[in-house]
Amino acid sequence: MKALIAALLCAAALVPARATDNLYRDLGETAGITAVMGDFVDRLKADTVIGHFFKETSRKFLVKQLSDQVCQATGGPCVYDGETMKKSHEKLKIGSADFNRLVEVLQDAMDARQVPFATQRALLARLAPMHRDVVTQP
Repeated sequence: MKALIAALLCAAALVPARATDNLYRDLGETAGITAVMGDFVDRLKADTVIGHFFKETSRKFLVKQLSDQVCQATGGPCVYDGETMKKSHEKLKIGSADFNRLVEVLQDAMDARQVPFATQRALLARLAPMHRDVVTQP
């Protein structure tokens, strides 16, 4: 698992967002993305390792922000208008292990929603550059 995450982090710079790609469609467009993000947020809030990071955040708000962010990052019509990843995470003391756990929880949510593995890999590669703005601790 960690080798997959590391490989995705390295490959992420090679996968730019394009309005013409199929990742948005492959994820089920806005409805599919929102369903995955809803499952993801529920799992994050319940997670015994990183759930404390999300305890005070409204589920509805977090699902909306994540859905918009993923939709936009995959070439969809949504616009993410939230804080930058750097600004919203700078005081949270997030380590690489926390980030890796978040990726695992996202993979669990995508598995539960039957997102094909190739689509999961493509999404993770698209989101991986956020690592540098989210992780603030060694």
